[in-house]
Amino acid sequence: MAVWLLALLVPVLPSHAQAPSPSDAGSTDAGVAEEVGLARTDAGWAVDVATPDGGVVESVFIPPALTQDSPAPYPPKLASERVSGVVRLELLVDDAGEVESATLVQGVHPLLNEAALHAAPSLRFMPATVDGKPVPVRLAFEYRFEAPVVAEDARPEAPVTLRGLVRTKGNRRPVVGATLVSESAPDAPVQTDTDGRFEARWPSGGHRVRISAPGHKPGLFREALREQEALEVVYGLEPLVINPYETVVRGDRERTEVSRVTLHDAELREVPGTMGDPFRVIMLLPGVGSMLSGVAYPVVRGSQPAATGYFLDGIRVPILFHLFLGPAVIHPDFIDSIDFFPGSPPPRYGRLLGGAIEGRLSRPRDDRVHGSAYADLINAGFFLETPFVSTGTNVSLAGRYSYTPWLIALAANKLQDPPSPGRVNPQVVLDFWDYQLRVEQDVGQGKLRLFAFGSSDTFGSEAQDEFGDTALQSIIFHRVDLRHRHPLAGGEFEIGVTWGLDRFAVTSSTPPSDATSVFIDQGTWAARLNYTAPLDSKVTLRLGGDVDHKRAIVDFYELNPDEETAEFAPVALATFLGAWAELVWQPTPKWSVVPGLRVDNYHLSPGIDRTALEPRLTLRHQLTDSLVLKGSAGLFHQPPTSLISLPVVDVGSLILGLQEGAQFSLGAEWKAFTGLELGMDVYVNPLVRTIELTPFSDEGLVDDPDPFPTPDQDPGIPDRDDINFPDFTSQGLAYGLELLIRHPLGDNWFGWLSYTLQRSVRRTRFYRYDLEGNVLGEAQADLPFAFDQSHVLNLVLSYKFSNSVTLGGVLHFNTGRPEYGTLGTQTHRAGRDSSGRPSWVKVDRDSVDRLPPFFRFDVRLSKSWVYETFSLEAYLDMLNVTISQETVSFEYDGGSGRPLSKEAVGLPIVLPILGVKGRY
Repeated sequence: MAVWLLALLVPVLPSHAQAPSPSDAGSTDAGVAEEVGLARTDAGWAVDVATPDGGVVESVFIPPALTQDSPAPYPPKLASERVSGVVRLELLVDDAGEVESATLVQGVHPLLNEAALHAAPSLRFMPATVDGKPVPVRLAFEYRFEAPVVAEDARPEAPVTLRGLVRTKGNRRPVVGATLVSESAPDAPVQTDTDGRFEARWPSGGHRVRISAPGHKPGLFREALREQEALEVVYGLEPLVINPYETVVRGDRERTEVSRVTLHDAELREVPGTMGDPFRVIMLLPGVGSMLSGVAYPVVRGSQPAATGYFLDGIRVPILFHLFLGPAVIHPDFIDSIDFFPGSPPPRYGRLLGGAIEGRLSRPRDDRVHGSAYADLINAGFFLETPFVSTGTNVSLAGRYSYTPWLIALAANKLQDPPSPGRVNPQVVLDFWDYQLRVEQDVGQGKLRLFAFGSSDTFGSEAQDEFGDTALQSIIFHRVDLRHRHPLAGGEFEIGVTWGLDRFAVTSSTPPSDATSVFIDQGTWAARLNYTAPLDSKVTLRLGGDVDHKRAIVDFYELNPDEETAEFAPVALATFLGAWAELVWQPTPKWSVVPGLRVDNYHLSPGIDRTALEPRLTLRHQLTDSLVLKGSAGLFHQPPTSLISLPVVDVGSLILGLQEGAQFSLGAEWKAFTGLELGMDVYVNPLVRTIELTPFSDEGLVDDPDPFPTPDQDPGIPDRDDINFPDFTSQGLAYGLELLIRHPLGDNWFGWLSYTLQRSVRRTRFYRYDLEGNVLGEAQADLPFAFDQSHVLNLVLSYKFSNSVTLGGVLHFNTGRPEYGTLGTQTHRAGRDSSGRPSWVKVDRDSVDRLPPFFRFDVRLSKSWVYETFSLEAYLDMLNVTISQETVSFEYDGGSGRPLSKEAVGLPIVLPILGVKGRY
């Protein structure tokens, strides 16, 4: 048996004189605190608390009271050895009465120590208070284990008649500390050990076995036991709530950056309107605007979507989302958490002008086989993970396939006009698939991991007979990454190599004699190494380097009535080299100072070299136990960008030079109370030099509107010297304020409110028009960026009820973008033509209107069921349940004697996802 003892209370109180240990200084959870002693008075306990002016005030302390016990079962394996003793623990109980940490102070036996450490986190206390206010407290806690006693005159111990495992239905996790009682032997209860296993020595005959365990519904089972025979069983207990929203204690990484939002678990997969995809949740965080509602490529702090880098465990991902509106290219079950850096990312993220988004892969589980499968209205997917314990190997495999072409074809056939006799209408194509494979192997003290993943997207229309037209575009990529991690000289060393292939293809044909196809392939070989090691108790060194070699090839084919052209040629060969280092210095427990430096060289053959030096600095100061102040500054560079990342663009465009910008931010993080976190950031990003290869950068003011060779020149792939690039160079400024109020996952709900106030401008060239719409001349001004949205607001809430029903909603609001004609027509005003008749007249670009604001509501409803070895979830996830229409432009009609009319142009993007998912 095991009994516990509570003693040695040490309150942990706010202080103006002493702070936590250096190991906690970088964490948002590390408050400035002081451990104070207790004094017994006639009224009870008291503590002396220092005041800011140096005085001392005596406060009344009320110790914590145990409200929920957590017995530590005696390990059956030790019964024969009759080991007894006291396991002494030190518990840190937070101001909510929960055990934040349990540390072994004095052990007895490894199995007893493990049993005590496993049981302690489930203890619950009435919080300690100082003058009525809950405070954390550090206390000593003892588990006293006594071996089962057998009287000297007793008969030999009865044989085991029932043994087995108690586990949770659905996820099959062992239930620790479950109590089994037989109605035929009520005085001989047994408990499960740390592995969920038990042994009972009950007499032969019929037994009604009742099982109870915290967090589970009681179970009743009937068994017939025989003498000299041990019945082996597996009992499954139904959880009170399937996959509850629980606060998960993680070994959080040290906070040394200024702007980072990290999401876990249900915060990634159960946010309404995201199709259960972790990466789409980014669109609901502060600092993020959108090109169009439903389109998942984020506009971060007023930059182009391609200025934000997408990473998967350090591997750069060229295309993150399927078909703009679809899910991300990585199966959700492969993602453990997502780090979002809206600004000032650490120096390990290079060749970026904006922020960074990194998905971190889930850790392989080595306890048993795990899997999931789902199907919804647009795609189906699976995830399978299996360990090989004997060899230290774990294999994970996932994939998804879209069957939208079949559904769209059915709908299109209903909406299209009937084809001519003997003909078949072209089929609309919106197709995607992806795959992921991970093999992880223990190698000594380190790990070797192979990770391969890829994606394909195809869209357009495809002929269904020999006379139909075809127009298709596709984007495909593959990555294979091999990495090794190993402890080295007191730190951790990582080395990795990556092979990649990106393909962008455009095919079109008009029978009988017109056809064009362009295939752009970009091959990549990359290598990187990282090393992290503490130099002393206050300084940690992080450094690394990477190389990225790219080769782009174009395969061109054209057929017309006059000739046939086919050409295959390399168009770009480039090598990117980078090295970085940062020093995490904590001179005092209150301060964290992180200077960093990154150096990059961009080489484009032949003869083009660009070098970028990027100093960076972040500061964090723990002002009080709940308030952190922070600031950052840094320089950033990136090759010219198109709207989204495409093969060849980031390589071939180096002839235009590098983009350059700076990022400055100040902010604060405040833990108002348990379960509520507030964060605010103010940023200013001067864009010293931008090269944004988009059709809406300027109003058509280029020296040569067509940079490519004229028809009288040789057809095929042009040489670099044959292309006369327009001058896309500009400059700008982005600035704003971001607010995040968040309730992290816990108490069966989560949610956040995010608000962004921002402005992003570019130096823009445009035309001046007279009252009749004639061009008067040219002008330049700092104008709002094409995707600038002044106000963006998101409210996210999700609650899991006790009957395993989950209901969540998202409210989204944004103000309109400038009416530049990015997706339509530029603002017009009512005027007169040369004949004096009413007419629409285009206004100057610095006088355009803003498009109307947009509001939408998303909802997610799900219900879960649990079975013996698997769970099942049915869900409805709907983006834009209000069927709100976002205005993307206006259509100006009339004139020349006809009445003038102005009509909004837009499409209500609605994504209803009805599906079912099973987990094993």
